[in-house]
Amino acid sequence: MTADHTVALLLDLAFVFVLSRLLGRLARRFDQPAVIGEIIAGIVVGPTLFHGAITTVLFPTAVRPLLSGFANLGVLLFMFTVGLELDRRLLRGTSRTIAWVSVGSVIPSFGFGLLLARALRSSQPTSHTAAFILFLGLAMSVTALPVLARILYDRRIGRTAVGHLAVSCAAVGDVLAWSLLAVVTLLAGEHTQQWRFLVVPPFVLALFLARPLLRRLMAKAEADDSTAGLFAVVLVGLLVSGAVTQWVGMHFIFGAFLFGLLLPKDNYDAVRAEILRSVQRMGITLLMPVYFVIAGLQVDLSKVDNRDLAWFGLIMLVAMGGKFGGVFAAARSLSIRPRQAAALATLLNTRGLTELVILSVGLQAGLLDQELYSLMVLMTVVTTSLAGPLLRLFCPDDSVLNDLGPRHELPTTDLATSRT
Repeated sequence: MTADHTVALLLDLAFVFVLSRLLGRLARRFDQPAVIGEIIAGIVVGPTLFHGAITTVLFPTAVRPLLSGFANLGVLLFMFTVGLELDRRLLRGTSRTIAWVSVGSVIPSFGFGLLLARALRSSQPTSHTAAFILFLGLAMSVTALPVLARILYDRRIGRTAVGHLAVSCAAVGDVLAWSLLAVVTLLAGEHTQQWRFLVVPPFVLALFLARPLLRRLMAKAEADDSTAGLFAVVLVGLLVSGAVTQWVGMHFIFGAFLFGLLLPKDNYDAVRAEILRSVQRMGITLLMPVYFVIAGLQVDLSKVDNRDLAWFGLIMLVAMGGKFGGVFAAARSLSIRPRQAAALATLLNTRGLTELVILSVGLQAGLLDQELYSLMVLMTVVTTSLAGPLLRLFCPDDSVLNDLGPRHELPTTDLATSRT
């Protein structure tokens, strides 16, 4: 790495940070999650505009691998926060309502995704047909829990019955999504490497056995009023966990998610919150914008023709119809009122950053070509940006979100989670 490359890298990081902040703030002024502006920032500097001239000037080829390294570290930290913020209490003793709406959120959209995959299969580069079909079903059925939480927080509806039901169903969907994505990446991997999966059970057991030690370290950090030592241990554990799952062939995001999920959550809220803030300052604020740029460099909408627009229309139909229709039908079958059912379906149709991470994994695994990846990213932007307007359309008065119907009394929760 030359001195010129170092200068280019530092200037690129500064540019990416400023651009993402500006477009993120602009998105919020239009009542959109900041992640919409950040994704658009990545697309703007990609090959879509001016035949890639912006990309060539701003991001020299020699610097891009270094930016990719920063982007991967950002995703690692993000997935850790997803696991850390996932309240396992939402998954315990789930009510019939939560279980049934979760089924409506996942199964129809997954099924339509499988049908879409059959139609698109011949144009995709992978020889792993089963992995591609499962992957597209997964991509169509995911809900972005962090973006959903941000919407609930911004609109101050996290304590409503609809808000609680939405985040509970999204939590169930998150666990299913990351588990299925692990299976898909294994199916898409080299058969000669799949023996490494035997390492996973003892590794997960080791993480469970390490929890008492982590509890003691958290108790010490609380007593000393200092998280420096604990944060160092957590960071090492996170990096090792990501490295193990990457070596196995599952992708490092699963190790990060698993480590965050298994970190003790029962006590020491202040200590855990400080760890979360430290990770977010480093990961979400600086490194994730780099990830959006790297993802945007793979999006090329300049070559979209009438055939691609037809495919995009079908993708949007599957994405909106499967998720929105499935949730709405499941909610109405439980006698949830129509407006509240529509609001719930709208919230669970947000995809955002979670979808982008999944699509990037599919692109890296060779399951998607650049054309389909670009159309799927565009679908992610559109479905997520529709959440706010549709929510205002269905429930202009937020107070109605507490009234699911006479047969439903769900506990409420306050969400002050994700920043994306």
